[in-house]
Amino acid sequence: MEKTWWAGTSRLAAMLTSFIEGLLCCLASKSANVVVPVETSEPADGYEFVEVKPGRVLRVRHIIPDRPVLEEPTGQGGSVSCKRKITVYRNGQLFIENLGDRASTEVKNCHNGESEPNSTVQVELTDSGNSPLPVRIPEGRSDSVTAGNNGASETGAAGDAPAAGQTEPSQQLRKRRRKPKRSVVIDCERKISACKGTHPDVALFFIHGVGGSLDIWGSQLDFFSRLGYEVIAPDLAGHGASTAPQIAAAYTFYALAEDMRLIFKRYARKRNILIGHSYGVSFCTFLAHEYPEQIHKMVMINGGGPTALEPSLCSIFNLPTCVLHCLSPLLAWSFLKAGFARQGAKEKQLLKENNAFNVSSFVLRAMMSGQYWPEGDEVYHAELTVPTLLVHGMHDKFVPVEEDQRMAEILLLAFLKVLEDGSHMIMMECPEAVNTLLHEFFLWEPVTHAPPKKESKTRPETAKAQNDNTKAISELAKVRPATARQTSSNDRTEDKPDSKAKK
Repeated sequence: MEKTWWAGTSRLAAMLTSFIEGLLCCLASKSANVVVPVETSEPADGYEFVEVKPGRVLRVRHIIPDRPVLEEPTGQGGSVSCKRKITVYRNGQLFIENLGDRASTEVKNCHNGESEPNSTVQVELTDSGNSPLPVRIPEGRSDSVTAGNNGASETGAAGDAPAAGQTEPSQQLRKRRRKPKRSVVIDCERKISACKGTHPDVALFFIHGVGGSLDIWGSQLDFFSRLGYEVIAPDLAGHGASTAPQIAAAYTFYALAEDMRLIFKRYARKRNILIGHSYGVSFCTFLAHEYPEQIHKMVMINGGGPTALEPSLCSIFNLPTCVLHCLSPLLAWSFLKAGFARQGAKEKQLLKENNAFNVSSFVLRAMMSGQYWPEGDEVYHAELTVPTLLVHGMHDKFVPVEEDQRMAEILLLAFLKVLEDGSHMIMMECPEAVNTLLHEFFLWEPVTHAPPKKESKTRPETAKAQNDNTKAISELAKVRPATARQTSSNDRTEDKPDSKAKK
């Protein structure tokens, strides 16, 4: 009883202190928070401070484990043909046609372990208008697809005859989609191989989201570094122990993406794997689009759908900084309730220990208002050829599962795994399950089948040999009658003397 009363009193005191500080900052017209790096008592081993720009310093945890055995990647892995045509029409419709083997049943599996059939996939995408427009993704060239604004879609095989009074699907396509606004053709061969901890050419990059820090990846960094992987995890500007500039322009998507580009170029190896959470997924997507040859695989944890970023006009984060500071206890409670499947003492301790959602009100407001990235639309994501694992917590209240499902359908090579016991901070709630999924994905490579025998060359030779044998037999057949005639003639010549003698 006394503990409960003391906890309630402490919480009320914290709220009153926050409210008074916010009120004073409003009267004084000053920032509610002193924008400085968060103090850390952690050891300096494995931590580096990188100055990406003058006065802009990021804390990076870089672990290069002592590998007793170094193993050069000997396996060739497998290759996947990445051929697709992406067409955007003036009415806002998006049409994706997979021209090659998108992913065979041996390469791609569903989240329940069953093979995904090679069938047409329909994706509902938001348009500039009010009504959603469907997107069809046919698996082969034999299917012609049309989609209307009412959400109904029609598919017809190439060999089927149209019904009476109806036009062929190809004619409907010409009528409805005569002038495409933009068309992109992707044609490449993607080689995918297993990435082991003993391979010196592999590096793992972990990027957190808004309000987090590199400490939220503590379980993953320790787990994979023990397996021999080289891991890199930076703090975004204004987060963790990185410097926090006092201008809002320092927290736009483009400014943060440029920071991540510089960090990536500094630590990148030959084969790099990106792991992003929430807002950090957008930076992983940006890097995968910029460096497709160096990004070997990618992991998206509760990243959301393939939509362009645009700050909301009606958001609580548009309030003045001092007001947000007054509401910081309420915001922290809301984050705990929406970010975790359970809201117990363990989850609160995780937030405190891992330095999650521990940013100033100024940084939080600037981060939310700076999420403007119009290039990151559906076409941008559809152009990616990097194999991607999507991990989603079923109880996530920030990102609905439908958004991750839509992302998996838009991407060329994607695996969606849904964990029923987790929420938005699933890597902290279910570290063992997440680590196992990630490790299996790192070791995954497409099944390589034995090359087929070259029958196209042997068959004609066999047929030619058969023709030669037939000709030889026919020649023998022609010779045999001649021999028969010769023998009959010889018999006649021999019989003639006998006949004369008889006579």
